[in-house]
Amino acid sequence: MRVALVHYWLVGMRGGEKVLEALCRMFPDADIFTHVHDPARISPLLNGRVIRTTGISRLPFARRLYRNYLPFMPAALEGVDLTGYDLVISSEAGPAKGVIPPPDAPHLCYCHSPMRYIWDQRHLYREEASFPARLAMPMLAHRLRQWDVTSAARVDRFLANSRHVAARIEKYWRRGSDIVHPPVAVDDFAPVAAEERGDFYLWAGELAPYKRPDIAVEAFTRMQKKLVIIGGPDGARGALARKAGPTVEFLGKAPFETLKDRLARCRALVFPGEEDFGIVPVEAMASGRPVIAYGRGGVLDTVRDRETGLLYDDPSVEGLIGAIETFEREGLDSLDPAVLQSHARQFDETHFRQGVAGALADLGVELSG
Repeated sequence: MRVALVHYWLVGMRGGEKVLEALCRMFPDADIFTHVHDPARISPLLNGRVIRTTGISRLPFARRLYRNYLPFMPAALEGVDLTGYDLVISSEAGPAKGVIPPPDAPHLCYCHSPMRYIWDQRHLYREEASFPARLAMPMLAHRLRQWDVTSAARVDRFLANSRHVAARIEKYWRRGSDIVHPPVAVDDFAPVAAEERGDFYLWAGELAPYKRPDIAVEAFTRMQKKLVIIGGPDGARGALARKAGPTVEFLGKAPFETLKDRLARCRALVFPGEEDFGIVPVEAMASGRPVIAYGRGGVLDTVRDRETGLLYDDPSVEGLIGAIETFEREGLDSLDPAVLQSHARQFDETHFRQGVAGALADLGVELSG
């Protein structure tokens, strides 16, 4: 069986690329199709596969400016030749599902999210864009939404990474989906003894506006409590650092060992944004630490209120401050690390593989082994 894995772009190792790695382990001989490939920023596992790029990769400075070429990606995807492939699996967060599969090849789409920048978060992205982009985005987004809905009809079955994403698939594409949570490497994390924990809170991830690191910085600056922030890019880190008080520490793009250490030793992970799934909260629980999260999005699938953390309803700075006060008043930093670690294990790769295999079986594709 010839398998094509279609991924939006390969320019870093985030949650979507971890899913792609898991799919590569399921299909060791699969080929990868993507818009742009930067080998220096991709894992050896992915670089070891046959990777074919679309015409986007031949545009000027594509590895850095790939997002600027979003309007050309639909045509680039439709130009991908999938002749001879027996199965197509697309990994969708940027445009990926819009390939045209052979008529007898099932197409399974694992959806991390419908494109946020053309649907429900378009206004937030527009605020952060350059002036020329702000002028162009309304018309371009309109055309992309039309294509996005049309291309959803080319998919035989959708898998959503959370209930939140499943609802967005239904709302924007009018398609049903099954929920298969993404694989988290929970065995890479472990708790530490209580006496080894620190007195700081942790925020970790890409410093993107929708993840709301600004709320965490302002809240902890006001409270004068210790907050460690791990993540880049450097430009965003610098802008936030200028607004932060002395109790907020920025570690930048720290290595994995630093992240692992801080996750295990923090009082709690702070998660003030609304995300489609959110792998870092699961990593925190696998490290035996609770999560303080704004109660919207993917955390509703992963965090159990007052059992593995605290969910709060007010997305403002004041809401986060109130949540921290409640967390400390109720002593939730003493939640049993073993319970948190056990809860996190339901999001390991075994469960992901079982979900994908079940969806493929419904499409008539039986996997051996």
